This record gives sequence, structure tokens and C-alpha cells, in this order.
Amino acid sequence: MWFKNIFIYRLPIDCKIATGTLQEKLAQKPLLPCSGLDKQSRGWVSCLDDDRLVHSANGHILFALGSEQKLLPASVINRFTKERVTHIEAQQGYKVGRRELKTIREAITEELLPKSFSLLRTTHAWLDTVNNRLIINAASISRAEELLEFLHKTLDDMPASPLHTALSPVSAMTDWLASNLAPAGFTIDRELELRATGDSRASVRYANHALEGEEIPAHIQSGKRAIRLGLTWNSRVSFVLNEQLQIKKLQFLDILKEESAAQAESAEELFKLDFTLMTGELARMLNDLTEALGGEIITL
Repeated sequence: MWFKNIFIYRLPIDCKIATGTLQEKLAQKPLLPCSGLDKQSRGWVSCLDDDRLVHSANGHILFALGSEQKLLPASVINRFTKERVTHIEAQQGYKVGRRELKTIREAITEELLPKSFSLLRTTHAWLDTVNNRLIINAASISRAEELLEFLHKTLDDMPASPLHTALSPVSAMTDWLASNLAPAGFTIDRELELRATGDSRASVRYANHALEGEEIPAHIQSGKRAIRLGLTWNSRVSFVLNEQLQIKKLQFLDILKEESAAQAESAEELFKLDFTLMTGELARMLNDLTEALGGEIITL
């Protein structure tokens, strides 16, 4: 269980929820298979291969939202609709009108939907009760917001807002590059994207490229600002920070994974050790990153 892309949300300081309470609440909205004409179904699923919907360790709680979506491409609907229309026109001897065409398309959809394949996906979230954070493992904001919205429906009393810091990531990352000085505990990696602030929105991206020399400062002096920057924390966790304070391409160095693999005797035990190790490292890294960005601004 290693997160790869994370969205960070702040929970109120007085927000307290026990593992048992969360398990009980999630159990009221489990994932159910799509039935009949349902195109999508959402609900909470187990993190492990058992009936538990939550896994907790040292004040960190893992849970997951499952989504089942029927796969019925428009091209398939169009093909069957065309065949049906051709048959009707041949039988009745007149061209099918727009209103009748719509009715036929809807009928085809109703016929095909129960027979279509389903796509299953899972989005994991980690509730850090020590630091009052909710961390969602998702590659897109839509996936993160999907989980957040369903969590609000499930708990009713768990407001969350994006993490806000005194310094914007753009300002901080640009300053680190201009001074060639990373914040304490971090090193600058070989990935960067700069973008102009003017109407041109001109941008330049570096991938696996040395960022030393005069080229980067020259871009900054011309008005470009850093919107993505690769960083490594304490030689243990590498990632890319972007302008929205989202963390992408999380990579835990091999030595961390080797630590848990060496101790685990089963797949379940490895899962639990991985989660414990990941949350411990990420919690400390997020604390240091927040400090490097001038500290947190509490908005809740």
C-alpha cells in the first residue's frame, strides 16, 4: 500500500472520529453492483481481503471508495441504433424522424446496459488523526472530489478543505530555484516546469535534466515562475510538487520497501507494514513541507 499521487485536506482540530465509528458509518453505504439500468454505483469497500472497511495503525486510518461503472460506448449504441433504424425504415417505408430516433436510441441503451461489462476502480484515503489531515490517493482532482463528496454523505459532520500555506507553492519553488537553495531536509531533483505570468503563458519543461547553471535563473528573471518541481525529502521520499500544492509521482526509495518486505511473513502482514511505514514517513514529510512553505493557514 504505497500512495502515488496525493491531495491534502485539512480537518478541523476538534474533528474526532474513532476507527469503530468510521467502520460503522462506512458499512451503511457499501458498494453494491450496478443493477438494471444503473450506469454507475459507488460505495465503500474493504482495504484488505476481509469484511473490515477500515485499517488503522498508530492513529492513521485507511479506507477506500469503490466505483463500478458500466462500459457502454456511444459508438456501440450508435451502431445498434443505426441497424434498428434501417430495419424499421425498410419495413415501414418512411424515414425515421428525430423524435422516434431518440426513442429508439433510449430503447437500445436500456437493452444493452444490463449486458455491458463493468469497470471497477478503487480510491484509497488515509485519515491522519494525529495531524488532522485527510490524504486522498488519486491522480485527478475529479477522483479526489468524488471520494470527498461521498465521505460527506456518509459522515455528515466531517468538513474538509484543501491545505493552505502562508507561501504559495509557486512563490516558494521559484525562490528555491533562484537562490539554488532547497529548504531544510529537501533536495531539488531534475524535474521542473516554468511558466510565464504574462498573456503569452509561455512555458518550458525539464525532465531528467540538470537544473544548475544560468539557464534557470535567466528564465526566472524574464518573468517565468515554477509551477512543478521535483524534490526529495531526507533521501527517502521523492515527489513532484505542483502549483496547487498537490503531490505527484510519489516514490518511496527502495530501502523503505525493503525494510517492510524483510519483516513480513504474509501478504496481509506486508500490507500492514507497508501502510505503517508509508504513513509514518509521509506524515513527517508533509510536516516539513508545510513548514518550508511558511506554515499552515487554518481556514476551518
